[in-house]
Amino acid sequence: MNIQEMKEKKKEKGYTNEQIAEFSGVPLGTVQKIFGGTTTSPRYDTLKALEKIFLPMERERYYASVVKDASAAYTVKRQGEYTVEDYYALPDEQRAELIDGVLYDMASPETLHQMVGGYIYARFLEFISKNKGNCIPLIAPLDVQLDCDNKTIVEPDVMIVCDRDKLYKNRIYGAPDFILEVLSKSTRRRDMVIKLQKYANAGVKEYWMVDIEGRRVFVYIFDEENYPVIYGFDSKVPVYIWGGQCEIDFSEVYNYIGFLIES
Repeated sequence: MNIQEMKEKKKEKGYTNEQIAEFSGVPLGTVQKIFGGTTTSPRYDTLKALEKIFLPMERERYYASVVKDASAAYTVKRQGEYTVEDYYALPDEQRAELIDGVLYDMASPETLHQMVGGYIYARFLEFISKNKGNCIPLIAPLDVQLDCDNKTIVEPDVMIVCDRDKLYKNRIYGAPDFILEVLSKSTRRRDMVIKLQKYANAGVKEYWMVDIEGRRVFVYIFDEENYPVIYGFDSKVPVYIWGGQCEIDFSEVYNYIGFLIES
């Protein structure tokens, strides 16, 4: 994608330079120079970082065509108008999330991503089994109809549901008590901004974001004001919904995945 195409999509979407800088990680001064025309040949890495902001807009057109082909109504919709019915009309091989009527592409997770989620899920299952708890730990892929409406279906990496009435054979209906997302380049903004707000509003009690690259864990306890609490990978992170009786030792998590990071 070239600069002119990005300028057109910036105008179409109504993004400010400040938003582009925040979402892409490119310094604001650099963004201003590129979109102001002062810099005409930015570095390749800068272009790729900016491109990540605008590529989802191309996917909007793709989703419109896919839903049109798969839906009996054959109605092309705009982002913000899609429903649960449209979501389930997507091809089985197409992974996506639906948030407030907007369809978001989900790339296949990488090995590190799966190892972290699987390890933590196993520790939760072990704790519940040992203590004969009533909560159920779950791992993606599994649909969560977060707001109990027809506009949102999310797929958290790891979750804990303590109200078994929310469990259905093909989905979770309502907000889990606990959600964990492993951050990746393709989902970072969505997990840290869009889904953070959605989870808080939906009634999720505890939300962890695991940043493998930064070796940090962001913990949000939504009924407390002083959040997030940020832990390093040398810390034991207590699970709030269980009163801190369960802890995840992230030094052990790192020992489990470190050979891939250091290779």
